[in-house]
Amino acid sequence: MKIYDIAVVGAGPAGCMAAIQGAKQGKNVILLERNDKIGRKLLLTGNGRCNLTNTSSLKFFLEKFGRRGSFYRDAFSTFSNQDLMEFFKENDLKMKVEEEGRVFPITEKAESVVEVLIKVLNKYGVKIVCNYRLNHLNKSSKIFKLSSKEKELITARKVIIATGGVTYGFTGSTGDGLNMAELLGHNITELKPGGVPLRVREKWIHKLKGVTLMDVGLTIAYGGKKITLPRGNLLLTHFGVSGPVILDMSHDIINLWDEHGDLKLYIDFKPEEQRESLEGELIRDFQNNSKKILKNYLKKHLPNRTIEPILNTISLDPQKQLNQVNKKERLKLQEALKALPLTVTGHLPLDKAMVTCGGVSKKEIDPKTMESNLVSGLYFAGEIISGCGGRGGYNLQQAFSTGYVAGCSAASSEN
Repeated sequence: MKIYDIAVVGAGPAGCMAAIQGAKQGKNVILLERNDKIGRKLLLTGNGRCNLTNTSSLKFFLEKFGRRGSFYRDAFSTFSNQDLMEFFKENDLKMKVEEEGRVFPITEKAESVVEVLIKVLNKYGVKIVCNYRLNHLNKSSKIFKLSSKEKELITARKVIIATGGVTYGFTGSTGDGLNMAELLGHNITELKPGGVPLRVREKWIHKLKGVTLMDVGLTIAYGGKKITLPRGNLLLTHFGVSGPVILDMSHDIINLWDEHGDLKLYIDFKPEEQRESLEGELIRDFQNNSKKILKNYLKKHLPNRTIEPILNTISLDPQKQLNQVNKKERLKLQEALKALPLTVTGHLPLDKAMVTCGGVSKKEIDPKTMESNLVSGLYFAGEIISGCGGRGGYNLQQAFSTGYVAGCSAASSEN
């Protein structure tokens, strides 16, 4: 029976890059994919446009992966965002940079990225086997045995598991790799959604679905503490809130919610103004426009559709003239503009998330090689590793970088 030098399980970005790097070093590599073609999940990224990476600094990349982001320092240094862009450029796919440093193929098609990966895999002679669902993985006498009900037994000296998390299950990300890792003795941290909208209790929000609050300040409050989130756009939905900031911070917010229960989310519609400055502005405006109707005046401060619902929450008549608004009511309005409270009661489920947060514990993986600390010759790459980054190309870069390191390490290791 043929023994491969390296068997890579999962043909997403991490698995493809791992297979390429292993084969590039002259190793006999087989790439196993559950679907009938490779890169199926990759085709969905960036709404089909494939946000490959980001031009941000290494420091910012690490921050995007939260408290344990430093785990990826070696991987991002070894194969950086610039290295990834150069890889595609060398293989005739040009990149373009859009707002917030997001990098896309100039074709704006994820298919272009998949085509490059297939071309390079073929160039280095990687054997690709599709429709392969791994049912069992074990190691005996320094050789791994990979079995599938439908396919022949495969043996390899090294194995790289790059099967992803459990989001977008219809693409084949069903957690098979996590099960294999657990059977081999690895701890799997709790699987939680990343890049997912939040549910809020206030029903008036639900009636404003589709409204975007532009460039608002956001603060989370829990147990007497407050955390200021980055400024950004907030999308109101039929169940709660979404938008770039929420999706970026959802993993941290969900962890707080799990620990403390319902949270307060405060919206600051005037983040560029201090309370004292806003109070002075309201006093002047109310004096200079005394006959103006309140709901008409507030068009300078709030999106039109939100005015009456917000006034209703603070028991202010939208039809009042400004000269009829007393000091107590004006201060309530001021507070609503600076800290409108919502109650976070939960989040959408894992199958609605952009990425899985949780997976094989980082404590059990060598960050310099991506090799298991428990099973020699076993490597991990991509989303299967515990934790997740924010939107904007960071998670794809993590997949390519960890795949690169795993492939190179598996090829060069003598163990």
